Amino acid sequence: MTESAASAVTATGAVPAAVTALARGEGGRMVAVLARRFGDLDVADEAVQDALIEALRTWPTDGIPANPTGWLRTVATRKAIDRIRRAGAAHRRTLAVARDLMPDPLGGSPAGPDGSEQELMIDESTIRDQQLRLVLLCCHPALHPEAQIALTLRLVGGLTTAEIGAGFLQPEATIAQRIVRAKRKIRDARIPLSLPTDLTERLGVVLTVLYLVFNEGYLSRGGSTGARSSLMDEAIRLTDVLISLVPDEPEIRGLLALELFHRARTAGRFDPAGDLVLLDDQDRSTWDLAMIIRANRALASALPQRRPGPFQLQALIAAAHANARTATDTDWPAIAGLYGQLHAMTGSPVVALNHAVAVGMADGPDAGLRLLDRIDGLAGYHLLPAARAELLMRAGRPVEAVAEFDVALRVAPGEVERRHLERRRASVSGRSCPG
Repeated sequence: MTESAASAVTATGAVPAAVTALARGEGGRMVAVLARRFGDLDVADEAVQDALIEALRTWPTDGIPANPTGWLRTVATRKAIDRIRRAGAAHRRTLAVARDLMPDPLGGSPAGPDGSEQELMIDESTIRDQQLRLVLLCCHPALHPEAQIALTLRLVGGLTTAEIGAGFLQPEATIAQRIVRAKRKIRDARIPLSLPTDLTERLGVVLTVLYLVFNEGYLSRGGSTGARSSLMDEAIRLTDVLISLVPDEPEIRGLLALELFHRARTAGRFDPAGDLVLLDDQDRSTWDLAMIIRANRALASALPQRRPGPFQLQALIAAAHANARTATDTDWPAIAGLYGQLHAMTGSPVVALNHAVAVGMADGPDAGLRLLDRIDGLAGYHLLPAARAELLMRAGRPVEAVAEFDVALRVAPGEVERRHLERRRASVSGRSCPG
């Protein structure tokens, strides 16, 4: 590549964009392959990062390879070997099982820097198996939930520690320390990169981790809606990856549908000032119809298997909202019935709260209030008094509603929630919202 052409590539941002896409699409796959081959998760992760850094350094002058995936596999493998050699005696056993160093780690032939021959030799079923092992390792029950999330985004999703920190509004150093500790625990506890005997049980943990990632973006704590949207999109992408790895599990498709239904409403959930807009008041013309259609298809592909689970039930509830053309078209009796089934399945007090609200919408506010009064386990949860206040408003009991809004305001976790509650309280009390 000529100097002028290289400058043009750099100026247009083509190289950074290509490297980012490579990290997202292939980084996790390559970490899985190298970790399985060399038996060292840290070496695999660092080798892939070294290769991506080399891409940023060399591609502006050498040009973006015709086959970036093959290039990454070749260079990351070499980086892993270099790290093992530098480690010396501590890694001699690992090095001994990797004496055929330059052949493709999947069993193919050596490849040039463009990776062309190597790419032709890929065994995709082997890659899928090894990436599934990595996903399950990141979500091992021995790891703290926060570590599970950070590792999944870092090793499987290909996000940098800075990107993860931005998504969760935490310092990069905090995320980096969390990842280092998790890797150390995996190493010291000798947690294997292998498939568990009960795959279904571990998949439940994986789905929970992905939903926690999505919810962190969806709830938009701190008002950073831009960063949070990217976090939702990353959770959706990782759920798609999991479907490709375990295509016959309906709960994964249920989770994907749930995420897509919620993501489709993003443009209508906040007003220009960044304040929350109630579902009934959202401009449904802003909802992403193509995403709703995709969600409907994902849900339709899960239900025929007749293995219902919590995510499928939640997706059915979200579908009832997303497919209603207006708020008055919402099928509240059906939603109340689905929440009843979900509560019977999970026993969650939060689900019980949502069931009570749905019953209040379907059968009248007094019916919902009676169910709210029976809920235990939500002390200090701001949505319980907020839900009670909304139903009291519908029941024509404004004084009691204002009192409940006051309770909710005292325990609301974020500025966005507090502003919303203040506006709702003001609409009942007749006073203007505090400045």
